Amino acid sequence: MKPLEPIAQSFTVKYEYKLYFTEDLFALSNPLFKNIIEGYTAEDNIKMVFIIDEEVHKRHQGLSHAITTYCSANKNKIRLTEQLIIPGGETSKNNNVYVEQLLNAINDNGICRHSFVVALGGGALIDMAGYAAAIAHRGVKLIRVPTTVLSQNDAAVGVKNGINIFGKKNFLGTFAPPYAIINDIHFLTTLQQRDWIAGISEAIKVALIKDADFFDFIEQNTIQLRNREMEPMQYLIRRCAQLHMDHIAQGGDPFESGSSRPLDFGHWAAHKLEHMTAYTLRHGEAVAIGMVLDLTYAHLIGLITDTTLKRIVLVLEEIGFALRIPLENRAKIEELLAGVQEFREHLGGKLTITLISEIGTKHDVHEIDLDIMKQAIALQNSFSKLVSNV
Repeated sequence: MKPLEPIAQSFTVKYEYKLYFTEDLFALSNPLFKNIIEGYTAEDNIKMVFIIDEEVHKRHQGLSHAITTYCSANKNKIRLTEQLIIPGGETSKNNNVYVEQLLNAINDNGICRHSFVVALGGGALIDMAGYAAAIAHRGVKLIRVPTTVLSQNDAAVGVKNGINIFGKKNFLGTFAPPYAIINDIHFLTTLQQRDWIAGISEAIKVALIKDADFFDFIEQNTIQLRNREMEPMQYLIRRCAQLHMDHIAQGGDPFESGSSRPLDFGHWAAHKLEHMTAYTLRHGEAVAIGMVLDLTYAHLIGLITDTTLKRIVLVLEEIGFALRIPLENRAKIEELLAGVQEFREHLGGKLTITLISEIGTKHDVHEIDLDIMKQAIALQNSFSKLVSNV
């Protein structure tokens, strides 16, 4: 019997979403949220489930009431079905119970593909909520309302969702763009200092691999950023988010089918350190440590100068990052280095680690000399010497 010819098929799907900037999103005088829903459909009473980070709910007393009041005032367009309050941070991603809780709410309230899940919280909660929304009915509409610096400038502006399992960050996940992202600057006012600072590391990351002028801006505003001045922070968030979104749209690989992940600069070690410290390290804190480890390695193999390394370290330290790798013995260091292989598995192809050859210019390598990386760890843990001559 003659073999049948294969049937070939190809199609293109266009995705579009917007990142909005506002203040006091659920004030009755603010029409933004209502307008976003009206822009989706002319139909009435769009069903919504809200899922809210417990810490955000606690620090912004009256938030649930404001949401209820806002939806009631716009009941011709919005039908609020339920508000879930759950723990934020990596707790929300480490336990499948919260995914199931949101899936139950989606099912119980008849949330369909033309309904919305609205997630308010940090990057971890938004990751989890996005994962649940993406697998329910093969995709429920999602609006992200990020409430931390890191989620407003990085975690919530992309197309990825995920939860942790097997001791590996984002092992389960989806690529599913949100319908919209809304950055409300008011949520930043109640952040702990650690969380205010932590998100700045992602801005430094994208500046180092893409935009030397942006790094100059951060360098010139380290004290203002550390002291919580809102104007430079607003610029930092917007520019960082723009660079991330431009990369997704223009980088040629929005769903990461290849092996190069420049936006994961510093992340192979960061993800492993988060797990090894039982997530006592914030993601942004781990990224700062991971970046400096890779920068130190880049210096040791001759990619960047000692002056460039010192300059970047000084910026991170002046903002307030502690850059010592919190590992006390050789066994722990070996465990950390196993993160290189885990990162390759996460990439799904050949190992590709992004370094830089100068500020603003990325440089991919496809192998890591683990002996030199051990030297980098030792050097990083003696930072007082590293920056003493700056």
